[in-house]
Amino acid sequence: MINKVQPFVTFAELTHSRHFLSSTDDCLPPAPYLCPFPAALKENSSEVVQPFLMGCGTKEPKITQLCLAAIQRLMSHEVVSEAAAGNIINMLWQLMENGLEELKLLQTVLVLLTTNTVVHDEVLSKAIVLCFRLHFTKDNITNNTAAATVRQVVTVVFERMVAEDERFKGIVEHPPPVHGNTNRRSVSTLRPSAKDAYMLFQDLCQLVNADAPYWLVGMTEMTRTFGLELLESVLNDFPGVFLQHQEFSFLLKERVCPLVIKLFSPNIKFRQGSSSAASPAPVEKPYFPICMRLLRVVSVLIKHFYSLLVTECEIFLSLLVKFLDGEKPQWLRAVAVESVHRLCVQPHLLRSFCQSYDMKQHSTKVFRDIVNALGSFIQSLFIVPNAGNSAAVRGLGSGAQGAAQGGPGTGGVSGNLTTQAAFEYRGTWIPLMTVSVQGSAKATYLEMLDKVEPPSIPEGYAMSVAFSALLDLVRGITSMIERELAIEEEAAAEFRETHPDQEWQLQPGKNRNIAHLVWEEMVSACWCGLLAALSLLLDASTDETATESILKAELTMASLCGRLGLVTPRDAFITAICKASLPPHYALTVLSSNAATLSSKAYSIQGQSVQIISPSSESHQQVVAVGQPLTAQPQGTVVLTAKNIQCMRTLLNLAHCHGAVLGTSWQLVLATLQHLVWILGLKPGVGGALKPGRAVEGPSTVLTTAVMTDLPVISNILSRLFESSQYLDDVSLHHLINALCSLSLEAMEMAYGNNKEPSLFAVAKLLETGLVNMDRIEILWRPLTGHLLEVCQHPNSRMREWGAEALTALIKAGLAYKHDPPLAQNQRLQLLLLNPLKELSNVLHADIRQKQLESVLQILQSQGDSLGPGWPLVLGVIGAIRNDQGESLIRTAFQCLQLVVTDFLPTMPCTCLQIVVDVAGSFGLQNQELNISLTSIGLLWNISDYFFQRGEAITQELEKEEEALQKQAQEKGETLNRPFHPAPPFDCLWLCLYAKLGELCVDPRPAVRKSAGQTLFSTIAAHGTLLQQPTWHIVVWKVLFHLLDCVRTSSTTADKEKIESGGGNILIHHSRDTAEKQWAETWVLTLAGVARIFNTRRYLLQQLGDFFEAWEVLLNHIQSAALSKNNEVSLAALKSFQEILQIVTPVKDSDKTGDALAAMGVPPVLIDPLSASGPGRPLVRSDSLVERLTCYNGAELQAPPPGEDSALEDSTLWWSAWNTWYRTGTESTRPPSGLTEKLSFIPSQPFLTALIQIFPALYQHIKANFSMEDLKKLGIILHGAVSVPISSDASPFILPSYTEAVLTSLQEAVLTALDVLQKAICVGPENLQVMYPAIFEQLLLFVEFSCKPPQYGRMETKHVANAKYNQAEWVALNYVPFAERSLEVVVDLYHKTACHKAVINEKVLQNIIKTLRMPLGLKYACPSESTWKLAVSSLLKVLSIGLPVARQHASSGKFDTMWPELANAFEDFLFTKSSPPDNLSIQEFQKNEAIDVEVVQLISTEILPFANFIPKDFVGQIMAMLNKGSIHSQSSSFTEAEIDVRMREDFSKVCFETLLQFSFSNKVSTPQEGYISRMALSVLLKRSQDVLRRYVEDERLSGRCPLPRQQVTEIIFVLKAISTLMDSLKKTQPENVDSNTWAQVIALYPTLVECITCSSSEVSSALKEALGPFKDFMQPPVSRVQNGES
Repeated sequence: MINKVQPFVTFAELTHSRHFLSSTDDCLPPAPYLCPFPAALKENSSEVVQPFLMGCGTKEPKITQLCLAAIQRLMSHEVVSEAAAGNIINMLWQLMENGLEELKLLQTVLVLLTTNTVVHDEVLSKAIVLCFRLHFTKDNITNNTAAATVRQVVTVVFERMVAEDERFKGIVEHPPPVHGNTNRRSVSTLRPSAKDAYMLFQDLCQLVNADAPYWLVGMTEMTRTFGLELLESVLNDFPGVFLQHQEFSFLLKERVCPLVIKLFSPNIKFRQGSSSAASPAPVEKPYFPICMRLLRVVSVLIKHFYSLLVTECEIFLSLLVKFLDGEKPQWLRAVAVESVHRLCVQPHLLRSFCQSYDMKQHSTKVFRDIVNALGSFIQSLFIVPNAGNSAAVRGLGSGAQGAAQGGPGTGGVSGNLTTQAAFEYRGTWIPLMTVSVQGSAKATYLEMLDKVEPPSIPEGYAMSVAFSALLDLVRGITSMIERELAIEEEAAAEFRETHPDQEWQLQPGKNRNIAHLVWEEMVSACWCGLLAALSLLLDASTDETATESILKAELTMASLCGRLGLVTPRDAFITAICKASLPPHYALTVLSSNAATLSSKAYSIQGQSVQIISPSSESHQQVVAVGQPLTAQPQGTVVLTAKNIQCMRTLLNLAHCHGAVLGTSWQLVLATLQHLVWILGLKPGVGGALKPGRAVEGPSTVLTTAVMTDLPVISNILSRLFESSQYLDDVSLHHLINALCSLSLEAMEMAYGNNKEPSLFAVAKLLETGLVNMDRIEILWRPLTGHLLEVCQHPNSRMREWGAEALTALIKAGLAYKHDPPLAQNQRLQLLLLNPLKELSNVLHADIRQKQLESVLQILQSQGDSLGPGWPLVLGVIGAIRNDQGESLIRTAFQCLQLVVTDFLPTMPCTCLQIVVDVAGSFGLQNQELNISLTSIGLLWNISDYFFQRGEAITQELEKEEEALQKQAQEKGETLNRPFHPAPPFDCLWLCLYAKLGELCVDPRPAVRKSAGQTLFSTIAAHGTLLQQPTWHIVVWKVLFHLLDCVRTSSTTADKEKIESGGGNILIHHSRDTAEKQWAETWVLTLAGVARIFNTRRYLLQQLGDFFEAWEVLLNHIQSAALSKNNEVSLAALKSFQEILQIVTPVKDSDKTGDALAAMGVPPVLIDPLSASGPGRPLVRSDSLVERLTCYNGAELQAPPPGEDSALEDSTLWWSAWNTWYRTGTESTRPPSGLTEKLSFIPSQPFLTALIQIFPALYQHIKANFSMEDLKKLGIILHGAVSVPISSDASPFILPSYTEAVLTSLQEAVLTALDVLQKAICVGPENLQVMYPAIFEQLLLFVEFSCKPPQYGRMETKHVANAKYNQAEWVALNYVPFAERSLEVVVDLYHKTACHKAVINEKVLQNIIKTLRMPLGLKYACPSESTWKLAVSSLLKVLSIGLPVARQHASSGKFDTMWPELANAFEDFLFTKSSPPDNLSIQEFQKNEAIDVEVVQLISTEILPFANFIPKDFVGQIMAMLNKGSIHSQSSSFTEAEIDVRMREDFSKVCFETLLQFSFSNKVSTPQEGYISRMALSVLLKRSQDVLRRYVEDERLSGRCPLPRQQVTEIIFVLKAISTLMDSLKKTQPENVDSNTWAQVIALYPTLVECITCSSSEVSSALKEALGPFKDFMQPPVSRVQNGES
């Protein structure tokens, strides 16, 4: 046996043996090393041990002690055999029965069993029983020692078995098959140590069950508590044994479980507080020690053997749940809750429960029940039956323990003053203790193995354990599931990397799916209970840490549910957090679906100034903020506590970290955050981040310093939350956006109809979300911007302002973001980004449009160069202006346009240029801001400049585009539809520009019209060369004539009402103070512009084919303008007429390109591109000018072919012009028909002047065919024009003062016209000369005006000299200078043409004399003195030329009628009926007399000498006249002193002398002549005789009175005449004097003598002179006879 066990002795054993011997007997010498010694010793150990056993038998304490020590020494050296061991045990048993050395006995047994394995079977059982027996002695120490020993021994037995299994591990055994229900004692299959263990465990069960043991023979007594402890320790320490060996498993099932269930029965049946009378039999009361130990056992069973004991565990767990019942004793609930806690820290175990029970069809839902039980347990703690007790008793059980206030943990604590962590709910206050470290279940009451009586449980202990259990449960489940999910996700990610083209399948399909189902089931099973409990705790918690833990649990659950896709539980947990964040009873519809029915008192603020916060009786939460609720009812305030803020942070944390799993519950989260943000008074700032701002209405938000410091953090977290949305997947992001949108919709709903400040949370956060997700903006752009556009239309200004802010910020950010691929290559995205900007144009609110335009400005400044295909959209936005939008908007939009035109024209596609033109035009047409209209016209000029510079590039690009469009149109079978088709695209661009300017030319505002007109014509002038020839056709008909029509219509229908000075401070000049006058200016400009184009571009236009029609239309326009009732228009029309008539024929020589171009009106910009620069930048062009021009219009530079056609065509044009001129002249100069036309329009002088001035230029072109008929027409117009009077208010400016002899310009023009005509006739062919008389006739008409101003119809005119300017409405001109100038022209012309046949035939000379007779006859009565003087001098000049001609043609009789006319003229002049003015000086009189003398001299030199060629009647008339003159007394009004002068003595003398000269002329060629002269002389003498006689008589009769002055003068004159006659007779040859004459002369003498008596000295002296010459005749008469004979 020994050899078998130990084949050889080790070195260690030897040393042990030696040591053993030496220690036993000190005197033994050291023995040599003997190998076989210990083995031998062991073999003979029975003998060796015998003495010691005997020593023990002496019962002598000392000896016994020595012996036991020796035996122990032997044992420790393992030199005791089996037999010896048996003997030792027997001996120990006797000692035990005798009660000796009990402790030593226990020690010995322990050494024996622990040092070796020789003790087996009955021996072992005896040893164990021995220990048990000692455990039940009276001695406490022995008891305790024995208990410890028993425990150790039991452990040793099982350890041996474990070691044995370990040894046999490798050996495969074939145990005989175990039949169905094997007998429990069938242990034959077990090895020795296992068998011992089996027997021991079986007996422990028997003992606990109070049955007799099978193996532990000799047991006298046993306690259940100890037995249960032993069972527990075995089960806990050696679970492997039970799991590996069927026999042991069988024991568990068959013995342990029924035992436990049986022992539990008193606890199950017991109801706390139920009286025994109620039950049929007295119910055994639960016993704490056993109950507690049972629960420990159950914990171990569940922990280790759950897999074996599925059904049994179900029962245990159900029991456990029952123990938590409110009716059970407090201690029982406490230990039960500790047990539950132990389960809760084992998530895998919980998973197994779920799989085994909850997921089975007909099984108890154990896992769910556990959680629910915990929940209801917690709830029950708050519902205390004796809640009325003091705070110290709250939460304690009833009965004896309930009263024990001194129990552990229940000091007299007053709940309201404590700072201890606690829960408080509806007046129940439960303190919170630290019961265990997180994740471990350290029990208190389950460890109270020494207590027999149930302990008193401190207040709050059960709650604290349950709380920990809940948290550990959540923590365990979530971390376990999340760990497994993470592994799965990793696998999925790996799979995707390796197989990018395949879908990830759950790999081995079945297990994974099952795992998912289990997780889902676990969550489904537990969430309700958890949520109920956690919500309650959260509500009741007064401790920040506890709150934090609860929130964390809710958060992890929410996240887990989200990950598993369990929507309802997820939303429920989130709702709970949300509710906790908000003040109690906060009306939030999103959360109200499962609102808790908590009754809590409302918070209030007493008054606004004194802000006293009255806390609720049931909350010890620190109030940290008071604010406005964001709900429909505006009144009242709400308070936020620290806990609310804490919950809010959890909510933020949830959204931040678990946003991806929130899905639809974003709605809840965001709604809550929005309300919190509102209550805290956070307002959105730049980029959507929320900043603390002040509340706008109601009592301002009150925040404590604690929360003030927290706000920036909260704000920051809020921003980070939305920043983190960039990590969400697309679906989650859509959930977030949708939630924000619906939140925003709610805010919009609330903001309708009240002016309360709206919540901008959602809008701000939409902005933030958009900004951080720019890289995938496409997927969220439409919902995002679609919603913001709705916000922009909201009536609440603050709301829409933010909508616009968000939208524009997003668009700007989107355009600025570096997309991949870049926007330039991703047109679709760019248009998508810009589209909302365009949509904003449909919003009617000005503030939104302002924002929109400001952002356009910023986009242009930052991204203008890269807009590309986005330009039409941007331009559309700029151009979407309306007149009802107000100035500032239009101004902003215009700034954008200016920026576009100045900086971006070259970068935009050429197809957009037309849009730019349209937009610029629309700014011109808006009527809010005049300056902008004007500036926009300037922009159009700049645009045209740009077109001109970049012409070729634009042409190419547009043509390319056109081809593409053409192709598309053909494919669709449509025609290309664009304005001005089929003109080439570049020309169309110009036409659009012209059309736009044309529209502006008829704007209601004069300044705009003026500016647009100038720009239009300048543009056409400067850049028209670029247009192709056919395009000009459109320009002329569609642009220019269309414009003229519109302007004419508007002008003629314009209002004549006076416009009051605009704006109060702007004075309007009187020439512009009616709409009509303002339109007149436009008409003027337009007509002038069109005329200029016709002038400068004539050759080009002439090749269009319908030039004549165009010319006619233009002339028609000129005519209607000229005949308009507005002086300004009519005058300007004539100026235009003049312009188109001054067309010069270009030089035909091709070398003189420059001149030719200049003549055609090509601007200098084009002529010398290198030196000149146009408006804008210098143009440097490489290609030659001629090439460029020919490229744009080949025909422009080719002179028209010489030949009849062109001349003919020209003449038709000019005759057309003549007809227009004639019609205009006739219409405008036709006088009004009757007096009734008071308001009839009378053309102005400048107009008439201009009209007449046109004729010379026009005449140059029509003179070839100008006929007499036409001359008559001209005459009518000239006469009419000159006759037109001037309106009195204009006269001071036009008329010279009456004394100045100046012609008006009109009169000058009339004379010039006639001058041109007569010069042309002069050099023209013979047939033209028949027109001379007509010209004379016309001029003589004008000469008559000097004395007889023309009448204009029946209009009353005042003569200018006597017109007071303010009295007469119309003033006739001073026609004298004009008539005089006409007279000069007549003289001059007659000088040239006197001998012309026509002049002779048409009796021009007679007409001249006839006309002059009027001023000559009037003489002093002429309006102007100069007139008659000029008439005389002219007459003399004309006669000096005409009389020889008349004499020459005397025989033809063509002059017969002239002579009487001439005689009358002389008569009227020399013996005028008008008397000279009184104030005429002597010198003047003498000058005038000299003129008379000149006339007489003319008669004496030019007429009388040629009397034989002149009719006798005429000569007679002349003689009579001279006769009359020789004695005619001039005047009766002069003084004595002047008498000599005033007698016109010189005149009389000359007349007399002439008379005498011709009387006594010896050259009398015909008797008739002599007769005339003699007759004249006798008349003279006879008259003298009469005068003298009458004088003498009168003198006599008068006596002393002097005679009348006149008579005296007459007598003096007669006397002088006589003396003159005497002188003449003396000088004359005597033979020439008739005898009758002598007789008459001599007969005078007596009469003269009679006069000597006169008293007048003057008469006397004259008489003396008259008598003197008679002496010469005092001779004898002989000589006379002689004479007579000879």
